Amino acid sequence: MPAITEAANHFSNHDPVIASEMLAASGYNKELQSIVSGSILAAANNQQIADCWSQFLDIDPDQTMLAKLDEIFQHHNLHSSVAVTDLHSLFEELTSRGIKLGLATSDSEQGAKKTLGALQVLAQMDFVCGFDSGHGIKPEAGMVQAFCRELGLNADQVMVVGDNTHDLHMAHNAGAKLAVGVLTGTSRAVNLHEADFIIDNVADIPELLDNIQ
Repeated sequence: MPAITEAANHFSNHDPVIASEMLAASGYNKELQSIVSGSILAAANNQQIADCWSQFLDIDPDQTMLAKLDEIFQHHNLHSSVAVTDLHSLFEELTSRGIKLGLATSDSEQGAKKTLGALQVLAQMDFVCGFDSGHGIKPEAGMVQAFCRELGLNADQVMVVGDNTHDLHMAHNAGAKLAVGVLTGTSRAVNLHEADFIIDNVADIPELLDNIQ
């Protein structure tokens, strides 16, 4: 969580008390050194993080604050993101099955594309959108609807895979065929009980598809 702590320290002018309050209010568990499932830090976008943190600061959650948040998050994502599996091979297999791939994130679109580029899988994605892409935010249906419009799909042809309840609710709100929870993020199985299926890792997607088809 270096990005979150750096951002909190920056906006609090390195006041440890204020930074700690900001982190706690947005979902950081200091004792466990983890982010609480379903919290602002786990599921919300940069604007919502800024709105939460600004309550502790003498600043407005304006575009300047958003730009700085995005800058910090992009920097850390580029230098610290580690793939949970061989994404290139996974995406190659899914594409060979005729499956279209999209990423809907609560991060910025630019940040998401930079991270995918650093992981060398951006070219394999058919669609990428963030909270600032103009398709609404999670858990609204807009990101899934935009994916469908872009690729000529119906919602009942879409499987949404996500590590948070916002992802599952987005799938349900859009009328997606399946909402699949994955345990490589901030949630445990108990947090994802609304999912149609739960998998340990995105690497398990091909096996899941084999079992349900």
